[in-house]
This record gives sequence, C-alpha cells and structure tokens, in this order.
Amino acid sequence: MSLSPWAGPRALVAGIGNIFLGDDGFGVETVRRLAERDLPGHVEAVDIGVRGVHLAYQLLDGYDTLVLVDATARGEAPGTLYVIEHDVGGASPSPAAPALDGHRMTPDTVLALLGTLCAGTGAEPPRRVLVVGCEPASVEEGIGLSAPVSRAVPEAVRLIEELLENGEPGESAPRATAAGISTRGETG
Repeated sequence: MSLSPWAGPRALVAGIGNIFLGDDGFGVETVRRLAERDLPGHVEAVDIGVRGVHLAYQLLDGYDTLVLVDATARGEAPGTLYVIEHDVGGASPSPAAPALDGHRMTPDTVLALLGTLCAGTGAEPPRRVLVVGCEPASVEEGIGLSAPVSRAVPEAVRLIEELLENGEPGESAPRATAAGISTRGETG
C-alpha cells in the first residue's frame, strides 16, 4: 500500500536510534523502508539516528505532526508495536535547560529542547507528536535487528502510513498513552 497523494499539513517522520546497538536501530530501519514508499510531498521521512539536536532544529521549520519511530522498552514481548500520543503541552520550555549530549537525547529531551528553541525564536512546535515504538529484544552492541523486531518493521511502516493518512491507526493497531497501554503481541 502506498499513500495517496492527499494534501495535508506538513508531517515529519523521524527515525531515532543507534544502528550499532542491535534493535535500537528499529527507528532508522523503519524510516528507511518508509522513505522507499510513494509519500506525499508534505511528508518527510528522515533518518535522525542519534542526532537529537539536529531533530530539534529541523522542527523549527514548522511541522503540524511529528512521528518519532524508536525502540521503546515497555516490558512486552519483543516485536510488540506501540503507538504513543505524546502530550504536546510538555513541549513548553522547562525551567532547566536540557543537557545537550547529542548521542543521549531521548525524545522527551528533544521535545524539551524544542520548547526552549520555540520560546526563543517564536516558532511553533508540532501540534501533534506520536511515537511509533517497538519492544526490543536486545540493545547490546551489534549491527542488525533481532528476528521479532525485523518482522515488526513492515507493520510499523503500515501503521505510520495509516497515522499520516487518517490521523488514527486502524482498529488492529496497538495504542498507548502515558497513563496506560494496550498492546498487541509479537508481529509477524
């Protein structure tokens, strides 16, 4: 399935992770596969890897929707996918500036930095922030995804396409919030 050429607000899909730490490369691989698809002109798919500061500055260009794709350990079976709605209100500037360690910036740190940058520049943060996460089997040193995480990549691409086209994942999609989570088991 490829996305129809529907028009919509600007969206950025950012693959996060370190390809040298096994399943931590999930976001990078998923975005690589998504970028091979026929995406509408208002959707960008970018391999951010470990460059969280770069992501924060890129978001100053103005996006309505941000989809972060990352390995997300929440205690379920490896390969379990999650769709997590991030509280956009949390992107406002925090009293303490986030630490700028480009190789250890979590999505929360990136969004806190973005809030600080927006306050200083007058730019607007994304209206909606989603995380498409996958439960890793291993984030030990090594290149390549584990079998369950590798099998989850095509399903994650499908979920992202649904989120971008419809604003919501299909009925079979897992969903999560900060308060609770419902998931589907290993994909494949």
